[in-house]
Amino acid sequence: MKRPVLGVVCGGALIVGTLSLSGCGYSLAGRGSFLPSYIQTIGVPAIANRTSVFNLETQLTEKVRSEFIGRGRYKIVPDATGVDAVLTAEVLTVVSTPTSFGTQQLATSYTLRMTAHVELRDLRENKVLWENPSLVFSQDFPVQSGTTALDPAAFFGQDANAFERMTSDFARTIVSSILEAF
Repeated sequence: MKRPVLGVVCGGALIVGTLSLSGCGYSLAGRGSFLPSYIQTIGVPAIANRTSVFNLETQLTEKVRSEFIGRGRYKIVPDATGVDAVLTAEVLTVVSTPTSFGTQQLATSYTLRMTAHVELRDLRENKVLWENPSLVFSQDFPVQSGTTALDPAAFFGQDANAFERMTSDFARTIVSSILEAF
């Protein structure tokens, strides 16, 4: 009596399982949405900046709008009125903390930490669809050595790349969380 080859049996089961799941509502991550079908236009007004970091609100707002537009499913406008849903956000804190020190006890790297409150509100039903009152994002960055400890080039401007990475991460996380219901 011949026994079936395990690979053929398992392969057949895998194909049957895959075909049966294809009709159950599964889809690729990033392609679905849990938002109600009547939401077609989302307002993304300027993000409020409660910190002293110059121009942070502009960077964040542009990146969130671009991330939504890149998903291609919704019309994104800069207004909070005349839309189906509105995304409001405010940056509450930005803190830069030294994380490592060199031989002269000068900081050699920092962690940049931002806390924000974000809410997506359905204006038709006047209810919150998604909210996180305390989103935290952080990025590490090294300090480039200046010629002396008093050289401003040793610190100023070194955080620009960290801000760039952090604002991109913020936008991706917010839009993914909203569209994929995480």
